[in-house]
Amino acid sequence: MDREAKEEYLVVIQAKDMGGHSGGLSGTTTLTVTLTDVNDNPPKFAQIPEDVVLGTAIGRVKANDQDIGENAQSSYDIIDGDGTALFEITSDAQAQDGIIRLRKPLDFETKKSYTLKVEAANVHIDPRFSGRGPFKDTATVKIVVEDADEPPVFSSPTYLLEVHENAALNSVIGQVTARDPDITSSPIRFSIDRHTDLERQFNINADDGKITLATPLDRELSVWHNITIIATEINNSLSILAKHNGFNRQKQEVYLLPIIISDSGNPPLSSTSTLTIRVCGCSSDGVVQSCNVEAYVLPIGLSMGALIAILACIILLLVIVVLFVTLRRHKNEPLIIKDDEDVRENIIRYDDEGGGEEDTEAFDIATLQNPDGINGFLPRKDIKPDLQFMPRQGLAPVPNGVDVDEFINVRLHEADNDPTAPPYDSIQIYGYEGRGSVAGSLSSLESSTSDSDQNFDYLSDWGPRFKRLGELYSVGESDKET
Repeated sequence: MDREAKEEYLVVIQAKDMGGHSGGLSGTTTLTVTLTDVNDNPPKFAQIPEDVVLGTAIGRVKANDQDIGENAQSSYDIIDGDGTALFEITSDAQAQDGIIRLRKPLDFETKKSYTLKVEAANVHIDPRFSGRGPFKDTATVKIVVEDADEPPVFSSPTYLLEVHENAALNSVIGQVTARDPDITSSPIRFSIDRHTDLERQFNINADDGKITLATPLDRELSVWHNITIIATEINNSLSILAKHNGFNRQKQEVYLLPIIISDSGNPPLSSTSTLTIRVCGCSSDGVVQSCNVEAYVLPIGLSMGALIAILACIILLLVIVVLFVTLRRHKNEPLIIKDDEDVRENIIRYDDEGGGEEDTEAFDIATLQNPDGINGFLPRKDIKPDLQFMPRQGLAPVPNGVDVDEFINVRLHEADNDPTAPPYDSIQIYGYEGRGSVAGSLSSLESSTSDSDQNFDYLSDWGPRFKRLGELYSVGESDKET
């Protein structure tokens, strides 16, 4: 482990009972592992990578001034050194320091370090104190360049090759060269960008960069052919070369290649990994047609159409099974035949609430029967009934000598036999005064013994229904005079 790479690790620990078997209970806890530092690195000044971007600040220098305000302001300049053309310095008024920036690209292989002489001087100088000496100071700055892995560089950015259209196949028509600018000078491998050579008319030797003719050329069809050559550096990477060129995708689609990497330490340390190589489908011209995960899912040579058909059949079977189960669940249960005890005659007891004969006299069951339903015709509720009004005999005035009880019985008989009194199915309840009543009489409880003290003239104001009652109890003018 390296503390400089990662200082802390979090480990989750789980404890299970029942020996870790299924059904047991478990608990977890988090363990924090913190690495302590050991002195395994020597002191080292900061270095500048050679591939740093132009204009990047690579360092700062600062001169201390005991004055404050504008008297402490200083300007910085590079006055000498071997890197005056590559670096520049600017003053930061806020931080009172100088910022060194890169002006031109660096090359570790050309020069590994640079030395600069930087001067810091006061911006505002008081002439009264100019005799105390120059208000400036100098310092030496050393810049160390760090090596970076650089890409290969061709000997020429463009190549112009001439070839006859009747040149023989596999004949060399030119060569390109490239070098590794790094100190290691790693070998270079060449290849053609096939996006610029779709017809694959040219080939290139991966080791020496010789370009050969793969197909016949026809000047009448194309005068110019522009292709792009790629140079790849082989330094700490390993090239994998095929021992034969006859790969059959139908026989074997995937190759697993174990790789062991070891260093040059003592003892050497190693690591193992597995490289998966998939064979892609190509046309007769060598153009890649398909190179996807299909090689994994079709080990028996099935096409994509056959796989889709099999998947559709499986889905159809699943739908049929789901429909069958659903119909079975919603199917009606068969009628259950009752037992012998349920079909035999049983004695059923009904209890009606009531207080005896007085409650039964309150209504007549005949009033609940619709007279129109006796003949078998039920009334329709969707149309308005046609009521036939029978001629009704007018109410004749009752002589003054008629008893009130007889008068009420006559009116009660007329109301019971009135065919036009709606509705037909209503229950008519009549109460008789005196039966079960605590009042016992129609007369007033506070009535006087003398009839002359009572005045019943207000009965005439109650309407025509109480007119006859008012005539019976009112006192005429002749009675008053008598």
